[in-house]
Amino acid sequence: MYKSSLALAVAVGVLAQQAGAAGFVEDSKLSLSSRTFYYENDSHAASTTQNNQRETAEVLKLDYKSGFTQGTIGVGIDAQYIYGLHLDGGAGHHPATGNSFWPSDSDGTAQNDLQRGDANVKFRLSKTELHVGGALAPQLPILLANDSRAMPQNFDGGIITSKEINDLTVTAGQLEHSTGRASTNSTALSVAGATKASNQFRFAGADYKLTKDLTLQYYFANLDDFYTQNFFGLIHVLPLGEDQSFKTDLRYFDSRSDGKNSSDTAGYAFNNNGGYAKHAGEVDNKTWSSMFTYQLGGHSVLVGYQSVSDDGGFVLLNQGSVTKNGKSAAQGGISEDNGGTSFYLFTDATVNSFIRAGENSKFAQYSYDFARLGVPGLKASINYIKGDDIKGTGPALGEHFSEWERDARIDYVVQTGYLKGFGTTLRTGSYHVSDTVGNGTTRSADQTRLIFNYTYNFL
Repeated sequence: MYKSSLALAVAVGVLAQQAGAAGFVEDSKLSLSSRTFYYENDSHAASTTQNNQRETAEVLKLDYKSGFTQGTIGVGIDAQYIYGLHLDGGAGHHPATGNSFWPSDSDGTAQNDLQRGDANVKFRLSKTELHVGGALAPQLPILLANDSRAMPQNFDGGIITSKEINDLTVTAGQLEHSTGRASTNSTALSVAGATKASNQFRFAGADYKLTKDLTLQYYFANLDDFYTQNFFGLIHVLPLGEDQSFKTDLRYFDSRSDGKNSSDTAGYAFNNNGGYAKHAGEVDNKTWSSMFTYQLGGHSVLVGYQSVSDDGGFVLLNQGSVTKNGKSAAQGGISEDNGGTSFYLFTDATVNSFIRAGENSKFAQYSYDFARLGVPGLKASINYIKGDDIKGTGPALGEHFSEWERDARIDYVVQTGYLKGFGTTLRTGSYHVSDTVGNGTTRSADQTRLIFNYTYNFL
């Protein structure tokens, strides 16, 4: 597994020299999180295993976050250790390849257990922080680290965040490697379908709170030799009286090819999410999304519309085709699911994504907070997404296809007693597509996830 050796060396030095420094210890936090995850996926595929995936895993995550040493520049360290145990779901229910839940051994069976650890050094000057090293999990419009499986996705590199100006948050950085949600090994960064990778994902952006109810966003990102991306966002919350509000959320992405992706260099092609592309393998996309949410007491109703441009699909970081030993499948490459970042669109649903060329999606969601009925900690939601006008490929070129997904979710967190903080989540998703030939290789699927979470804070 790739390590930022310099960052770790500095971290050890910091711990040795500053362990007794005021602030470093006093503000430290140490927690142990437990996640038990049952994952069931029926992709209606020809393969028996792919058609009936059922797996359970237990993951323990130890997080240490120090405070900062005193002085003009404060220094600290964040460290993380993860241990996972595969509890099995029955013989023949673990896909040897293409598994987004748990890594496989060389014989195609699930690894019995796994472990991984990483750390980053952090520096603080006034209201500006710099984190350098591993165990980074950015939550930004141009990059959302994925935490939708048993293990979290992490990155290594450097991220700086500044809040020197009131109501303005500026973020910038460069990331070099990722450890996926079903992996113990890191790879450089890539896009779906590519077999080559880049170790330079640079980004910068800002969130500006123009008023207490209006936030404006702009971010720029560049994955070297693959794509550049501009993001514009607007979030406005309009109070309508006691316990009522109307929220407007507008998002726009403009993505273009960069370097070797635009020159048709072997290994750098983007598969456009298995859909149509005006220029095969190239990134060329504009996606806009609008969401409107009305909240009244415990009730919340969201409706929205999303449009993906005709020339190609929406692009995001995805290392799924990059092997952990740098070889292709034909050369004996060992593949783990290093890919699959989340993305900042409502259509990042339980099963599917709705981001192929030409796709226009309508969506709606209803959610309720049962605290209004005297059951704090209990929340539930249902949502529906319908995508139309997906541009066909191959023999179906010129035709259009559709897909839809229906999801439900219920969450409960114990509020008092010995089990205070113990959380349970049940998610189900049912996805259907009108055609699997003219619409890439995507198949209809049904999915269930049952998750138990608990975090114990030592400090």
